[in-house]
Amino acid sequence: MTGSLPKKQPKYLLDSNVFIEANRRYYAFDLCPGFWESLSIYHSKELVCSIDRVKTIEFAKGHDDLKKWADTKIPNKFFAASDEEDVQAGYAEAMQWVQDQARFYPFAKTEYAESVDGWLIAYAKAKGMILVTHEEPAPESKKQVKIPDVCNAIGVQYVNSFDMLRALGTKFILKKAK
Repeated sequence: MTGSLPKKQPKYLLDSNVFIEANRRYYAFDLCPGFWESLSIYHSKELVCSIDRVKTIEFAKGHDDLKKWADTKIPNKFFAASDEEDVQAGYAEAMQWVQDQARFYPFAKTEYAESVDGWLIAYAKAKGMILVTHEEPAPESKKQVKIPDVCNAIGVQYVNSFDMLRALGTKFILKKAK
């Protein structure tokens, strides 16, 4: 028998800025409900998720439609537990890389340590997922640790939400008004 095995569908882990930007700008709940529905559908197919810290830390800051959506419209298991041993090992690796970088100011390292970013990177690494973020690499930055720079350093693939939606074959089609 010849041929190749079918390519495994990548799984995506969403950074909080994917949700926040979508809600505040181009995929607002009232303008593009299909985006939010697609996240639920892809989650049910085990292709998309985020982590518990995004919901409990990042979303808890706001009292808006995004928090309401996370609390009532999406299954709680969409936000995976980030306290597993393999994730903790990845977190230690990400934190060590950041601490070893002389280029970052101490306040940048502290800010990074207090953020959800390291946990997202660690989860993506531990579970073999692609991290979805709107951050751009900034290899010369001293004031801010960027997700893509840490991903590049420790071997985690990342994309933006538009590339994820394209890879998943998502299309938002305008429904004609009656």
